[in-house]
Amino acid sequence: MLIKEYRICMPLTTEEYRVGQLYTISKHSHQESEKGEGVEVVKNEPHEDPVHGPGQFTEKRVHLSSKLPSWARAVTPRIFYITEKAWNYYPYTITADGCSLQCSFLPKFSIYIETKYEDNCGDSENIFHSDKILGDHEVSFLDIAFDEIPERYYRSLEDPRFFSSAKTGRGPLREGWRQHTKPIMCSYKLVSVKFEVWGLQTRVEQFVHKVIRDILLIGHRQAFAWVDEWCGMTMEDVRRYEQETQEATNELIGLVAPAISVSEVGQPTATHSAPASAPSTPLSDEAPEFLAPPKTRPRKKSAPETLTLPALRERAGAE
Repeated sequence: MLIKEYRICMPLTTEEYRVGQLYTISKHSHQESEKGEGVEVVKNEPHEDPVHGPGQFTEKRVHLSSKLPSWARAVTPRIFYITEKAWNYYPYTITADGCSLQCSFLPKFSIYIETKYEDNCGDSENIFHSDKILGDHEVSFLDIAFDEIPERYYRSLEDPRFFSSAKTGRGPLREGWRQHTKPIMCSYKLVSVKFEVWGLQTRVEQFVHKVIRDILLIGHRQAFAWVDEWCGMTMEDVRRYEQETQEATNELIGLVAPAISVSEVGQPTATHSAPASAPSTPLSDEAPEFLAPPKTRPRKKSAPETLTLPALRERAGAE
């Protein structure tokens, strides 16, 4: 098992990010959806926990067939989806028994993510107080402005080095912004990846961590770059937007009978925690070195994809 802790700071408060996170997940999921692909929301309803209090339960089906990189499509079924169950008690979240997503065709593979949000610059130590961690684990600060993301997902309008918010006056972000920016908050994410196959364990676990790192960076960059879209929304507003977007997304995906689904466990205990905060960004097309085919000629890089969000308000008004 390979365990890493990621800390991602944002020029927001945790209360602001609560709305921004929901808006970003909904908008991004809709952008990534096509007929038969994307994120289908099965349930989204209030949930009460005896320890953490009131929260929100969501169940999603992440349809992945065409989103997988070419090397993964060669070894997985043609049509399948992942089921994700999440209990959100913000600023504390739980996903499928600690984000343990287990593929039925890869029974020895699982991911565990535990997340907490605080109003600071990422200087809280041992924030998880976890007895599950044996020994030291690597702590990585991810900089939404200056850490690189895969070229195919780069959007100049979403680059925090150039983006300036008209509503909040925040940005662009300069070198060393975490030390002098106010307000500031941090997403603390404890990520465990386990792949119990002898000879491949280390390389697969390292590759999955790289994919997760990219997803976290992209999602947090978008949450800040879209701040003028969600700034001023109440929780009621964002829940209404979430519902409208989910309905439109489910229409795009349509009803597809899956050949393979993901096995999952029941509701997690109070000691497990994790978020469903990262948008479902497609995995990288780059195969890990040990699975990549021989390269006889340079690969062409695909041009950045232009994503648009339908005018849901106009659509609702027309109905």
